[in-house]
Amino acid sequence: MDKSVVRFSHCNKDIFCFFVPEECPECGLSFSGRRLEEAPVSIPDPFCNGHTSPCSFLVAPTDENKLRDFDGGFDLHTGITNTKGVVFNYTKVGVRRDYQGWERCISIPLVQPDMYNLIDQWDQYLEKFSTAQMWDPVWQSFNEETHNCYNYTLMFINCVLATQGKRALSKDEFTKSFVLPRIKRASKYTTLCREISQNHFYIVDSPQKKTSETDADCKT
Repeated sequence: MDKSVVRFSHCNKDIFCFFVPEECPECGLSFSGRRLEEAPVSIPDPFCNGHTSPCSFLVAPTDENKLRDFDGGFDLHTGITNTKGVVFNYTKVGVRRDYQGWERCISIPLVQPDMYNLIDQWDQYLEKFSTAQMWDPVWQSFNEETHNCYNYTLMFINCVLATQGKRALSKDEFTKSFVLPRIKRASKYTTLCREISQNHFYIVDSPQKKTSETDADCKT
């Protein structure tokens, strides 16, 4: 989606849309010559073009679900980019090197810009790791539970951590700390865009109103 989402407040509501209208969709009051209760804020798009994100961990819908969004109702696919944005990802036919197809995904950078030594060796590490026998489907078959794209990406990340003398991350650790928060953000953003596309606006009670109502309930 190339439209940006904006949020503004009026009538004790948070209103999400692709543009600020001339009048409030809740009360019909014209905004001409008036100040909004809160200045419009742009909501960051959680998606990016993975091919422009070097040395990163990527999450995207599987090939079978390219037209679907991150709504939690389908399988996801993971990969690792090299320094040129080529996405290395493990599939049933072995490790693929994708030069396109990851234009809309979640990206988690794995290397700081000043880690020059690691960046210099990144492509070599990734190529050597990806040609290991364990990723050859003739030697070991793809398994959706125990030998899949996520095992491939996490194992590579842990191999890189080992070269730096750092401890390995467990699957639960990496998922909870880095992956799940971004997937939840992406899912919410997708739902938001869908609602706005269908109804022009997405309107919810503002946090301030909810807080004041809670305080009032406590006093009664």
